[in-house]
Amino acid sequence: MLSNSSAHIQITGTEFNYYHLCKRKLWLFSHGIQMEHTSDNVLLGKLIDEHSYTRQKKEIMIDGVIKIDFLDDEAVHEVKKSNKMEDAHIGQLFYYIYCLRQKGMDIRKGVINYPKQRRTTEVELSPEKEIEIRDTIDKIKELEAMEQSPGVLNSKICRKCGYEDFCYA
Repeated sequence: MLSNSSAHIQITGTEFNYYHLCKRKLWLFSHGIQMEHTSDNVLLGKLIDEHSYTRQKKEIMIDGVIKIDFLDDEAVHEVKKSNKMEDAHIGQLFYYIYCLRQKGMDIRKGVINYPKQRRTTEVELSPEKEIEIRDTIDKIKELEAMEQSPGVLNSKICRKCGYEDFCYA
């Protein structure tokens, strides 16, 4: 586990991902309402992660808060089921790179691996993206501090969300 008292991480990668997907989902998750464990899509994603890149050291914990799928000498890697929500995956990956840099690691590159699709997406953290990440961290904290959840998103992604029954009951 990587840890360094100079920069303590408080937001999980899941929260960062959810911020880019659905503000309501993020709020519910941050308030202890966790429905993803009942989702077949989430289970399939975990199985793909577990059975891909088996030679890599997997699930690197940072401050007991974020879990990186794996690292190599050049990049942070995340394994995802499909690229349908790639913007959220990219945001999460940038956050992981940012966190590692806060811990003193000289890393700027990230790779999202989509083994089922046999493709990858590479990103590189720029100074502008670092500013964006800090702003997003502030927005996540503000959203999580709200007394009531944001409204339902009403998007096509809602149909495959683990929170669908909660939002539309």
